[in-house]
Amino acid sequence: MPDAGRPKSPLTLSVAERTALSQLAAAPRTSAAMRLRARIVLASAEGRSNKAVADLLEVTPGTVGKWRRRFLRMGMAGLDDGMRSGRPRMVDRVQLGAVATTSMADSGHRPSTRELAATYGVSQSTVSRRRREEVQHYRSGAGTALATSHPAPPMPSDTELLSDRVYEAIRGWILSGELAPGMRVVESEIARVLGTSQTPAREAVRRLAHEGLVTYRPRLGNFVTEISQVEAREAREVRVLLESAAARRATGHAPPEELDLLRIEVQRMIEAAGHHDIGAFREADLRFHRQVLATSGNSMLLRVWRTLEPALWSLQVVSNAMYAGDWGLMARRHLDLIEVLAGTDPEDSARLFAAHARGESSITRPAGRHD
Repeated sequence: MPDAGRPKSPLTLSVAERTALSQLAAAPRTSAAMRLRARIVLASAEGRSNKAVADLLEVTPGTVGKWRRRFLRMGMAGLDDGMRSGRPRMVDRVQLGAVATTSMADSGHRPSTRELAATYGVSQSTVSRRRREEVQHYRSGAGTALATSHPAPPMPSDTELLSDRVYEAIRGWILSGELAPGMRVVESEIARVLGTSQTPAREAVRRLAHEGLVTYRPRLGNFVTEISQVEAREAREVRVLLESAAARRATGHAPPEELDLLRIEVQRMIEAAGHHDIGAFREADLRFHRQVLATSGNSMLLRVWRTLEPALWSLQVVSNAMYAGDWGLMARRHLDLIEVLAGTDPEDSARLFAAHARGESSITRPAGRHD
């Protein structure tokens, strides 16, 4: 009988990853939590649904989904407790202080801490703390009261998701600079400007956080991501060194099944581009390049890459989410990289991967800072 449950994105393991996970799952000195996470990923890679894996390992489907998502995004590094999803706690997402302020402005009634605590299922002290934070924030002049020079998008038709339209509006404000780097993104304020409820605003902000355009700061809220150009340049320089070295080692030695894994990730990028899912595109792109490092056969190169991965993601050194070009073309250009790995010229591979890591999609095509 096939597994029940919602279909998930395929989770494919390289030989190196499967070996490492199997060792973690069986190592007596490994913590029980890490052994469980390794078993979750191994079981998920067998094509089981989250519910089937949960039943097998006697955990909740939510637990399975959590570690599956972390592994898909960050590989082995995602199983470490140090990796956080970046998702805010519910009590922070509801922006209690902003809700209170908006309610008073709309109706003249200021909800009491008791009313808000009962509504959101939190303590009165939590409500008071969030209200103080909001007051301080707005008095400082750093709030996200959006300028209205750009009109709100028209209401969607019945066939369009409201959250998609809200997402496009916020993304447009970020790309245009109306929401500048470091500016706070308050869901209730966005909902007020666009004339929606907070639910589509919350979903849109969550999607933008997934893409790296918005960053959540514990106990403070969501902010437009600030990218240090110096750090981005330094991360790119290290990426060039790692990928060119890995390509040089892997060329002519990559097993066919490893190249097939790379082709799977390219196909995922193409599908994500077709659905305008930038977050899924970036994840597939990162998995592609992580797989190249694994194919090199040098465990130290792969270890350094995994250490660098969080910076590559947050600094948008891999698949810049603000790229305005053809995402489908960017995906297909990765086929050039697979072709050169299957060849016999290590130096040619090193040159092509170095150019790609610098942001030049191909040494034979017009350069552009794409990936």
